[in-house]
Amino acid sequence: MNPPPTPGAPATDPAAALGLPGGDPAEAVAPAPGGPRRARSNGQFAEIWRRYRRNKLAMAGLVIVAFEIVMAIISPFSTPYDPFEQNLLNTLQPPSAAHFFGTDVLGRDLYSGIIYGVRLAMIVGLSVVFFSLVLGLTLGALAGFKGGAWDAVIARIIDIFLAFPPLVGALVIVRAVGGGTLPVVIALVALGWMTTARLMRGQVLALREAEYVEAARSIGAGTRRILTRHILPNAVAPVLVYSFTSIGVVVVAMATLSYLGVGVPPDVPEWGRLISQASQYLSVPGKSFLWIFPSAAIAITTLGFAFVADGLRDALDPKLRGRN
Repeated sequence: MNPPPTPGAPATDPAAALGLPGGDPAEAVAPAPGGPRRARSNGQFAEIWRRYRRNKLAMAGLVIVAFEIVMAIISPFSTPYDPFEQNLLNTLQPPSAAHFFGTDVLGRDLYSGIIYGVRLAMIVGLSVVFFSLVLGLTLGALAGFKGGAWDAVIARIIDIFLAFPPLVGALVIVRAVGGGTLPVVIALVALGWMTTARLMRGQVLALREAEYVEAARSIGAGTRRILTRHILPNAVAPVLVYSFTSIGVVVVAMATLSYLGVGVPPDVPEWGRLISQASQYLSVPGKSFLWIFPSAAIAITTLGFAFVADGLRDALDPKLRGRN
């Protein structure tokens, strides 16, 4: 039987006494700014950043992503022409000093259109991944931690959604909801959260039986504390890595929908729409710039997020800490 605490002595966190993740004797006392907890957290982030920046491809991907985000923010002020402005007397002009990438089939400045496409890709890609994360993390954690009927029902819902071909399902949803950016986001979220949920469910299933979780239960830790302090912090890293990869997948999916004639309106200079309009000139000499520049934008964006995801995977993987 434990002796009663000495009056005036600070309480000791049982989790810290057992050496559990998240346990800290200093939690019973309000930590001073810049104290041990903050120093330890800063040290962990510094170590992750050190391992990340040693990966040259990851740093290249970070530069690409940062550049595109900046361009998306300043695009209204950085384009030499209005990306929607049409000039049918100036169509299909090759690259020149006046039009860096030439003009498209509607006489619009192709460079301005591609920069606007960066903004659209970032908005749609980040929105889809954010809402897919919220939905997938919530349902996956609930299924993995609760188990039983919760797990069975959520797992069957995931299987039902995975049974739909993604492209066909997105086409149906966009057609049913209507054209525009918002229907594209809704369609891609509806068909993109399942992998996140399944990955999160598997991580939680593996971690809920870990020794430190069992020890936390044995000392009376509540469900909320176990989930938020001991399971989610360790389970979320692989999901975040997958999410960065899926941003590039979302960009490709949006371009595919636009190429097929659904999604954004025809007058919007989206990358897939630009390639679709250029497809009739594939065999025309001197017109390859119409599809090369938007295709390169898609490829560079996809590779950038893939490189960032690979770098995060290596930096967050505990098995690689001694190798870098």
